[in-house]
Amino acid sequence: MNFPSPVDITEIATLINATLVGDNRSAAKGINELNRVEVGDLAFVDHPKYYDKSINSKATFIIINKGVKVPEGKTLLITENPFEAYCKIVAHYQPFTKALKAINSDNIGENTFIFPTAFIGNNVTIGSNCIIHPHVTIMDHCIIGNNVVIQAGTVIGSDAFYYNTKKEREVWYKKMPSCGRVVIDDDVEIGAGCTIDRGVTHDTRIGKGTRFDNLIHIGHDTVFGKNCLVAANVVIAGYVNIKDAVTIWGGCIINKTLTIGENAVLLGRTGVGGDLEGNKTYWGAPAQEASAVKRDLIWMKRIPQLWEKVMKKS
Repeated sequence: MNFPSPVDITEIATLINATLVGDNRSAAKGINELNRVEVGDLAFVDHPKYYDKSINSKATFIIINKGVKVPEGKTLLITENPFEAYCKIVAHYQPFTKALKAINSDNIGENTFIFPTAFIGNNVTIGSNCIIHPHVTIMDHCIIGNNVVIQAGTVIGSDAFYYNTKKEREVWYKKMPSCGRVVIDDDVEIGAGCTIDRGVTHDTRIGKGTRFDNLIHIGHDTVFGKNCLVAANVVIAGYVNIKDAVTIWGGCIINKTLTIGENAVLLGRTGVGGDLEGNKTYWGAPAQEASAVKRDLIWMKRIPQLWEKVMKKS
């Protein structure tokens, strides 16, 4: 999430009651989760396991619960509970805004048609020549490009499924506020009954020319390249990077924090647990090159015949 304008770091330290260590004369441009953090951003860390990752990330400002050596160019904001500090910053700079009517944005391009019963949230931008079908929901701050079609019942910008976990709390899982967006580029078609979650702090993005079938779920901060094709009942977790021209056939399940290379093809019901190279066809769970899976299946069918031959010889 970018702030409307850079915020003096001393102002943020006062807001969250933190002790500043390092440069206190600079300004933060936004707050981001470690997987999407950029120079000038705030990030938070509350577990020693992630101290090194946060300190060595691109983040300029780090909200942390312990004093550590400050690398050059970094500023620490030391506070007892960094997660609560993050929640306070999000609530302060992107507060909840009520929507009192069906269409709450004037940023809608020429020749765009929005069916009755669709809902458009606050600060949404929709380009020209779009068709938004009945019962579509586009939540706050999302951006829709030109020539986009969104079929009935789809939800754009639902909250991320993302929780801070502390087992010493009575309630173990505490929701991390979603302050990112969904950005849908030009010439995209989204089928009926899809859900595309907003980024936790950054953007979920659907690249130009991509086509979605019905009943697809896209997790937070997932980024699609151009001209991808996704069939029905595909489930994609958070922080997945899908490069240009990837084809994903029906029923595939893709785990979090991985990359699928350009021109890859995933056959139906493939399960992906790690990075996949581009320009190959995959099948099975875990995903393997389809030719190898088919070859193994052929050999499996021959097992009874081979066993019969062995028994005859014995």
